[in-house]
Amino acid sequence: MNAPLGGSVPHRRRRARSAWSRVFWIGLLLWLATVVITLLTRNTNLVPTIVLLGSFLVPVTFVVWAYERARSDEVSIVLMVRAFIIGGLIGVLGASVLESYLLRPNLFLFLGVGLIEEAVKILAAAIVARHLTRYTVRDGLLLGAAVGFGFAAFESAGYALSAVITERGLDIMAVVQVEVLRGMLSPFMHGLWTAIAVAALFQAAHGRRYRVTGWFLLVYLGVSVLHAVWDAMHPFVTGIVLLLTGTQAQLRLVARDGNAHFTSEQQAMVGILYALGLLVVILVNLLWLRYWANRAQRVPE
Repeated sequence: MNAPLGGSVPHRRRRARSAWSRVFWIGLLLWLATVVITLLTRNTNLVPTIVLLGSFLVPVTFVVWAYERARSDEVSIVLMVRAFIIGGLIGVLGASVLESYLLRPNLFLFLGVGLIEEAVKILAAAIVARHLTRYTVRDGLLLGAAVGFGFAAFESAGYALSAVITERGLDIMAVVQVEVLRGMLSPFMHGLWTAIAVAALFQAAHGRRYRVTGWFLLVYLGVSVLHAVWDAMHPFVTGIVLLLTGTQAQLRLVARDGNAHFTSEQQAMVGILYALGLLVVILVNLLWLRYWANRAQRVPE
């Protein structure tokens, strides 16, 4: 039997499945080349390229990976791109406006951030997906991930841009450190939370209409709490270390200027507890996502 034009089907499938790895490695090489050339030439015109490549590399890679693993007749690559860019922008802009007007420094600040950011991302996904002919858990996971990773990319770009501008001028290594750290953590944050929440939203939909059910609200509150715990982890473990090992002098410094001036041993303890706390949240995120992925396979499409 002759092979189809363009190569055999298994070969084309292997090439399709490896698209995410090509996106990642090519993007990583381009980002590293841009960083090195910028450091060698001091060409500040390349700084925006460093910010954009570094901020978007991991989120885009994971969106491509998700799309390849869960193809859908309803969700096209065009819709995924629209969800990533438009949905991500709607989320970032909406969260910025609401947080500036609604939030004030208090004990519930991080919970407020989680509730607002998860709400605007869900709303963004609902807007992008409003023309779908049906809503399924699988499509909710796909589009939720696209919106969440888009949000993460734009948010990371903002953090990177803030890091590169210092009192001493442009600090290229500072933006590199920020992008490496956020690139390592971004697969376990916004993309997962929004995928879970939008999957619950699509499951609750009736026909072509969204419904806000009790189950959906529980899922929304759950991802918002996980978001809040993630954001509050560093101040929380810092407070724990201060309570357990802090001296009277350190407590007075905290009361005066908010800085305990930790010793190296205390700083190491903060770092260990912070990493362990994030690992616990990451494990919960992944287990919850696994539950919804299994549910998408069991529910008839």
